[in-house]
Amino acid sequence: LQLSQQLKRSAWLSPAPRRWNSGLPMNVGVLFVPQQEAWVVERMGKFHRILEPGLNFLIPLLDRIRYVQSLKEIVINVPEQSAVTLDNVTLQIDGVLYLRVIDPYKASYGVEDPEYAVTQLAQTTMRSELGKLSLDRVFRERESLNANIVDAINQASDCWGIRCLRYEIKDIHVPPRVKESMQMQRATVLESEGTRESAINVAEGQKQAQILASEAEKAQQINKAAGEASAMLVKARAKAEAIQLLAAALAQQHGSAAASLSVAEQYVNAFSKLAKDSNTLLLPANTGDITNMVAQALGIYATLTKPQAVKNQDEVPRAHEEPQSPPTEGLKAEQASSS
Repeated sequence: LQLSQQLKRSAWLSPAPRRWNSGLPMNVGVLFVPQQEAWVVERMGKFHRILEPGLNFLIPLLDRIRYVQSLKEIVINVPEQSAVTLDNVTLQIDGVLYLRVIDPYKASYGVEDPEYAVTQLAQTTMRSELGKLSLDRVFRERESLNANIVDAINQASDCWGIRCLRYEIKDIHVPPRVKESMQMQRATVLESEGTRESAINVAEGQKQAQILASEAEKAQQINKAAGEASAMLVKARAKAEAIQLLAAALAQQHGSAAASLSVAEQYVNAFSKLAKDSNTLLLPANTGDITNMVAQALGIYATLTKPQAVKNQDEVPRAHEEPQSPPTEGLKAEQASSS
C-alpha cells in the first residue's frame, strides 16, 4: 500500500516525459496530464483513446500509455547540406523548421519518427527548390523560397498529423571563387551605376542650363522689342510735332520764302556729297540752275497741298449761307410761253 501511494505521488508530482525520451508514464489508475500534451493510450495492444489535459482514470495492467505527444510549437534545426543551383553553383545551406502536432493519433501511428521524417523532407525539398533557381535569385527570393518549402512539407506531412508553420534559411555559404567573382561583378555594377548617375546628372545640368539660357534670351528679346516699340513711338510723336510746327511756320507770313531757302540749302548740301559713296551718278540736264530746282520743289509742294485746301473749303458748313427765294416770275413766264 505504501509503495502504491509513493508511485501515485510520483506520478502526480513528476512531469510526464516527452515522446523523444525512452521512458513513458506508468499507469497507476489515476493520472494527471499536463497542459499542451496528449497521451495516447492502448488497451491490450490496441489504440483506446487520447488523454486530455487534467485528471484521467485508467485500468492498470490493461491500459498502457504508448505515446506522449507535445502540442507546443517545436523548433528543429535542419543540418547543413549541399545543393546545386540552376546555374551549377554548389551551395552549403542550413535552416530552421517550426512545426506543431495537430493530430496526436496520426503523429503516433502515421510515421515512426516524425521529427526525423520532417527533417529529411525539409532537406530534400530545399534541394529541389534550390535547383529551380539561379544563384542571384536565391539571394533575392529567400522569402518565396521559404514559402515554397513550407507548402511542399505541408502537402507531404498531412498524413503524419504534423503541420509546418514556417521555415527560415539560416546561412548560405558560397564557394570562395564564386564569392570573389560575385564581388567583382558587384564592383562592376556599382561602377556602371556611378557612371550612369554621373551622365544623368551632367545631362540634367545641361538641360537646366539650356532652359535658363532660352528663358534669358526670351526675356532679352521681349525687353529689346519693348524698347524698340517705345523708341518708335517717341520718334513718331517727335516727327508729328515737327510736322505740326513746320505746317504752322509755313502758314505764317513769308513762310514760302523760308521754305524756298531751306530747299536751296538742302540742294547745295546734296551736291557736296556727290560721288562719295559710288562712282555712278544720275544728274538732270539743268543741274547748275538752282533757281529752277527750287521752283520745281515749291511747285510740287503746292500741288500736294492744293487738294487738301480744296477739301477743307468743302467741309466748311453752309449754315452762314442765306437761302435764295424761288424764281416765281421766271416760272410764270416759262409756263405762259409753253402754253
